[in-house]
Amino acid sequence: VQLQASGGGLVQAGGSLRLSCAASGRTFSSYSVAWFRQAPGKEREFVAAGSVIGSVYYADSVKGRFTISRDNAKNTVSLQMSVLKPEDTAVYYCAATNRGITAATVRTNSPYNYWGQGTQVTVSS
Repeated sequence: VQLQASGGGLVQAGGSLRLSCAASGRTFSSYSVAWFRQAPGKEREFVAAGSVIGSVYYADSVKGRFTISRDNAKNTVSLQMSVLKPEDTAVYYCAATNRGITAATVRTNSPYNYWGQGTQVTVSS
């Protein structure tokens, strides 16, 4: 699977952005998907994930503001981001795995064996 993230940009605090990740391959529906982000000088951190059976997971810092969704027919996964804050500024990466995820592993890098190239999100105050 190859992943291509897009939709990043510059937005004012309180605004919204929608990130998209396009996946190649015909078996995308069998992959769990996720978004991570990495701010300058910080480690990459988990943002949101969706399993093949429809379970969704969010980092506490984005819960209630971000929504992950997928369209298996179009091989895409999206991240709708609302009420953006300057601390949301980061490069956002989409990731996928066919290994399965659990509540214990979903927020770590380890389950994900496919990564996109990243898209920059900058939130100005």
